[in-house]
Amino acid sequence: MSTLVLIRHGQTDWNVEGRWQGQADPPLNELGREEARRVARELRQFEFATLYSSDLRRALETAQIIAVRIGAPVIPEPRLREIHLGKWQEMLSTDIAAQYPDEFRRWHDSSLAARPPGGEDIPSLAARVLQAIHEIIMRHPGRRVGIVAHELPIAVIVCRARGLDLRHLRDAIPPTGAWQEVMVTGVLK
Repeated sequence: MSTLVLIRHGQTDWNVEGRWQGQADPPLNELGREEARRVARELRQFEFATLYSSDLRRALETAQIIAVRIGAPVIPEPRLREIHLGKWQEMLSTDIAAQYPDEFRRWHDSSLAARPPGGEDIPSLAARVLQAIHEIIMRHPGRRVGIVAHELPIAVIVCRARGLDLRHLRDAIPPTGAWQEVMVTGVLK
């Protein structure tokens, strides 16, 4: 059994503005850096094999802040990136709702069947994230591994680790700068 410590990156100015990030690459803001330092203080009590992080700046900076405190290396893993939001990346929620009302409604009503224009759907996101997690678990059996990522990749891992269908994805989205442990005994599907 492996233990995954799932850590959502710290806050960015885009989180505050309601701007959709997806795979766009804004940096942490000062509160986000403080959230990362707080998580680092809370996690220093544990021994980690390593930290894997999305290679997007907000996650990687969070991971690096934590790594200094807990003494674990950081391995960038692009498959842990947030969902690609296509044309919605960098847009405000209000603008998406105004410019893409039908697609935006589908995204909120039945997100498993929806895809942002030019973006990625949730089943594709889940497939890449779970493949990465499977490989990470195989590399570190029985160890505690940190995973620094984004809201939807973390929600996918949480749902699968708890045996929940991805329809429960929105219930598993953590706030910025939050962490939780999940125990994984086998392959997450």
